[in-house]
Amino acid sequence: MSVGSAPGAAIPLGSLRLHLVPDASFALDGGAMFGVVPKTLWNRVKRCDEQNRIPMATNCLLVESGRELVLVDTGLGERLSAAERELFAVATGGPRLPERIRAAGYAPEDVTHVLLTHLHFDHCGWNCRQGTAGLEPTFPRARYWLARGEVEHARRRSERDAPSYRPENWEPLFAAGVVELFDDEATPAAGVRAVRAPGHNRDMCIVLLDGGGEGARGVFLADLVPQAVHVPFPWIMSYDLYPVETMATKRRWIPELARGDWLCIFEHDTDQPLGRIVEEPPGRFHAVPAFAGD
Repeated sequence: MSVGSAPGAAIPLGSLRLHLVPDASFALDGGAMFGVVPKTLWNRVKRCDEQNRIPMATNCLLVESGRELVLVDTGLGERLSAAERELFAVATGGPRLPERIRAAGYAPEDVTHVLLTHLHFDHCGWNCRQGTAGLEPTFPRARYWLARGEVEHARRRSERDAPSYRPENWEPLFAAGVVELFDDEATPAAGVRAVRAPGHNRDMCIVLLDGGGEGARGVFLADLVPQAVHVPFPWIMSYDLYPVETMATKRRWIPELARGDWLCIFEHDTDQPLGRIVEEPPGRFHAVPAFAGD
């Protein structure tokens, strides 16, 4: 692993400085992660355990933008039950998100904005922590940015995706008055822009990063492309509510990311959290390491 992709190490992107700050890793069923792609194909690139689970990272991102410090997604958190930790093979004993932020040179109190791509439990678990009077924001000085449509869906979720949503991860934020709702896009800090990217659900966002100048663009792909191996258009999760729309959104973004040589952050990739997308042969796209030594 290169210095640029080591957890906490600063990654320069023009005027921005990025830090990978992963929470605990976990595991999900490989068949669910690859949808209609046969196991004989996906198991070549992602080995599963005896329960058919593949490893999943929670690569959250800390972005320095001038005087602003933006945290993109907040991982699993600390409130999963013992049964859930066993089901999802949640790693124990290693540093969690708050410790990763400190290792990057900051404290949770330094975060000025928390930008949530969506509200599934593995993306917003550290939004809140237990305080003396109940659950309170983990990042006390931050404004929390949430897509309005995602909040609406989370509050009237369907039976199909209800297990992915935990109201304790966002309702205390509304009680504390720290939420900023947005519609199709939002810019909490210079060079950091959330853009609606439907498919996984109706209102999930990806986060565009622009440090200014040539070679200074990046993207946090959330669950549009959860791992580097999901770059090919048909490699889509069974978890996606709208898989055909996921493919359309990928066709919208992936060629542009390849043309512009954007730095890509793959939120759930344990092996290649950072990469760049290339087109070879024409019409076919895949990810390559972002830095020498990765």
